[in-house]
Amino acid sequence: MVELKQASAPAAPGHVLSADAVTLALRDLILSGELGIGVQLKQEALAKRFGVSRIPVREALKRLQAEGLVAHTPHQGSIVASLSVDELIETLDIRIGLETRALKLAIPLMKTADHKAARAIMAKYDASDSPLDWAELNLEFHLCLYRPCAKPKLLKMIEELVRGTGIHMRARQSYQIGRKLPQSEHRALLKACMARDVSLAVDLLEQHIEHTQQALQES
Repeated sequence: MVELKQASAPAAPGHVLSADAVTLALRDLILSGELGIGVQLKQEALAKRFGVSRIPVREALKRLQAEGLVAHTPHQGSIVASLSVDELIETLDIRIGLETRALKLAIPLMKTADHKAARAIMAKYDASDSPLDWAELNLEFHLCLYRPCAKPKLLKMIEELVRGTGIHMRARQSYQIGRKLPQSEHRALLKACMARDVSLAVDLLEQHIEHTQQALQES
């Protein structure tokens, strides 16, 4: 079992973190991938890391367990949770609904600068050999296309849903699928957006996400 490592920068002396702050900090560590899937989350180690008692740590773990980011087992205690294939596929179904709506609203409002920003992200994607980078750049590319919709709650839901799967899980998906197919689909999607062909772009986006579902089912 992988265990939590000691933090290099604990809380500042005299500054006591609340359960809310510990929850936020721990959530960020999990979603960023610093605490990977299966890492054991011992209350004593976390309390030392954040410079707090075990009470706010215990509360934070309960909250994150309710969010699905932490799992509790009788023998291992609290660990960073992983999603099953069925859960990942269901998450992708939800993404199709949210992201196609965001794209439909965004395309009429897109400007040349948005297209240029999307191309720049794709160039970084092409230049990287790291599945971890691909996972983050893939999210950046999609959010870049959706932001012109100017619906902050919708955009937040999409980003949280994607990040909720965890960077290591998304990197695993990227590794399984590779770079060539997603980038080919990204180019076609961007081309449709630039042509303001909403119907085609929405169809391409739905197919793009469905291809990820198929890859997961075959893995």
